[in-house]
Amino acid sequence: MVKWIVLAVVLFALVVFALALRPVLARLPRLRRAAVALQRRATEAEALRETAETLQARAEALQGQLDTTQRRLAVIKAKRGD
Repeated sequence: MVKWIVLAVVLFALVVFALALRPVLARLPRLRRAAVALQRRATEAEALRETAETLQARAEALQGQLDTTQRRLAVIKAKRGD
């Protein structure tokens, strides 16, 4: 008698577990697609970060050139008496 009660409780728990697991398993393909999309976006974000760093370096170089040009212009103006 005790065996049947234990067996019924175990079977009931397995049925409840299966019913709870079913919606999760049904969502797995959507979750996988979302994970792939997030990975793609992360790759794109990394590429954009690298591009931004390159542009920052160029901007700093151009700023240095601008400073040099402004100093030269000031020297030329000073020599001309402007």
